[in-house]
Amino acid sequence: MSNLPPPRDRKELYERIALGGKDDVIAEEMTRLGFWSGEQAQLVDPPVEAARKAELRERLGKLREQAARMRNLVTLEADLKKQRMAASRKKREETKQRRLGERAAAKERTKATKARELGYLGPGVSAGLGPEHRASDVARLQAQRLPVVHTAAELAAAIGVSLGELRFLAFAREVSTTTHYRRFTIPKRSGGERVISAPRKRLKRVQHWVLAKVLEPLLGDPAASDPAHGFRSGRSTVSNAVPHVGAAVLVNVDLRDFFPTVTYRRVKGLFAKLGYGEEVATVLALACTEPDIAETQLDGLTYYVARGPRRLPQGAPTSPAITNALCRRLDRRVLGWADKHGFAYTRYADDLTLSSKDPAARVGACLGFLRQVAGAEGFTVHPEKVRVVRRGGRQEVTGVVVNERPSVPRVELRKFRALLHHIDMDGPAGKTWGRTDGADGGDVLAAALGFASYVAMVDPAKGTALRARVLALRAKYPG
Repeated sequence: MSNLPPPRDRKELYERIALGGKDDVIAEEMTRLGFWSGEQAQLVDPPVEAARKAELRERLGKLREQAARMRNLVTLEADLKKQRMAASRKKREETKQRRLGERAAAKERTKATKARELGYLGPGVSAGLGPEHRASDVARLQAQRLPVVHTAAELAAAIGVSLGELRFLAFAREVSTTTHYRRFTIPKRSGGERVISAPRKRLKRVQHWVLAKVLEPLLGDPAASDPAHGFRSGRSTVSNAVPHVGAAVLVNVDLRDFFPTVTYRRVKGLFAKLGYGEEVATVLALACTEPDIAETQLDGLTYYVARGPRRLPQGAPTSPAITNALCRRLDRRVLGWADKHGFAYTRYADDLTLSSKDPAARVGACLGFLRQVAGAEGFTVHPEKVRVVRRGGRQEVTGVVVNERPSVPRVELRKFRALLHHIDMDGPAGKTWGRTDGADGGDVLAAALGFASYVAMVDPAKGTALRARVLALRAKYPG
């Protein structure tokens, strides 16, 4: 019987076989289990087989060593792979944190830059923004008594708004859910409707600053020879009409699409010519212009879509002064021609009037010159609004009759006196004058008082009497 205990598990069995060979282990197990007597002679392999067996055992041992080394290589490779993956994860995390830091730093830099600079104000208008476009002509600005500013930030500080608010108000949006203008229509005297774009409170504040600090000092108080009477201090439709009283021939033309003709580029060019650097000129021009807008609804939101180029909005406080500034050369050229040929010349916005005491004045040459010079200055004479009136007809300039003396047209005076008579008889309810709706009496009486004051400005004797009648009606119908 064998003294060896039976193998405890399969692993120990394989180890015995590896050490002694399969036959020896089988013999030991047969002896232990009683199938083989230890006294019996054991079977012995022939020499050739024994040698072959030894050779195989040696090869098997080498294979086991190689397998062990392979197992170690696989383990090593797995460990290296884990190390590489861990290093890669660490590197990715470091890269992520670095990029997050860089983005945060870039965001802070952008925020700081936006607090100092505009950088971008929309497509097609931002090329003039940046440090290389900031130098204003200090001497030229000071000579014209205009504010000296070099950057948009300085401009915002001068106006009294933040740079962010100035960016918001000046940004050229092609599509937006907000608008800085309130749009409505009013009837034209000649028929049809005129679109009015009235700036909202925040933009109006900026435009009033531009008007008070830049445009009004530029235009100054009009000299006696200055032909521009529209929207000028101390001047009116009456002062525009007085030079033409008693003329033998009166020529009147309108410029077609007067405000819309003045585009963003022309306005920017005006501010640049005053001496402002391109950045400031860009911002000022954007704040004073606006494209035509189409309103559309989508998913419950109102979108304002730009149609066409930016231009002067009719209703902005800056638009009349800008046109007066742009028309200075036109006025000089027409005034020079008028003086040479014996004409008087005045202009009220887009309304140009020339008159002569000479019945044989060269009217054809006058009209030809007006068309030529208007085209050269970027405007067009409206072909349907050319009037030539001689002494026998009713000569009217900006609503004032000038045949013998400044007066209000008789037809309007008759209508107005009839209105006052009807109000005196049965009250102001349901009555209208001008654009008032007459829904309550106060509106029509206020409009009536305004018209009576206008008549008093044109013809003091008639206007004073009419004002007295209106004031008496207001006392009779106090609200």
